Amino acid sequence: MNHGPRRRLALLLLLLVAAAGSLLFWSPTAVLAGAAGPWRLPVALAVYALGTVAFVPKPALNAAAGLLLGVTVGLPVALAGTVLGAAAAFALGRTLARDALRPLLRAKAAAAVDRRLTEQGFRSVLLLRLIPGVPFQAANYACALSGVRAAPFLGATALGVLPGTAAYVVAGASASSPTSPAFLVSSAVVVALAAASLVSLWRARAAVATPRPESP
Repeated sequence: MNHGPRRRLALLLLLLVAAAGSLLFWSPTAVLAGAAGPWRLPVALAVYALGTVAFVPKPALNAAAGLLLGVTVGLPVALAGTVLGAAAAFALGRTLARDALRPLLRAKAAAAVDRRLTEQGFRSVLLLRLIPGVPFQAANYACALSGVRAAPFLGATALGVLPGTAAYVVAGASASSPTSPAFLVSSAVVVALAAASLVSLWRARAAVATPRPESP
């Protein structure tokens, strides 16, 4: 029996636990705030990449980027960092977990999702990024297990996260002026995204709880 896939999966789980556990010893916002000079942008991108792997909430990183870097610098950094973090998670999932978990995609529902991601990669990933309530990190690893290619995955990610990323960055950058139009508009968008996420989660839970009629 080939134990290689299982060992790689165990390594991935170990890396994820270590990344999440490392947050006990460092703070993404503190590192962003302390970065200065020519290392500021590389450090910010590294924080996003490691933060994504460590399951740091993306809205928190985006708001911190806006607060510490402003909109002009914070938005492109947040967008690039988000794509870099997604690329890191995608690479880890595809390299270390795909072979071990691929048999799970034989189930009818999972096979249908895999086929859609494989045949309509860009469109499917874009929908995943735009639909509220879909966890960013979970989508990264789910796509890694599928047959979607890296280029459509990253391109759709960059386009799909842009609205939400911009809203959080602007909200963070204008937080010192809570009565400004920029803060009020961005906050309204953030609230709308949160409400849409809750509605999506409620509908998904209701769909699971509703029993399907038995076929005759």
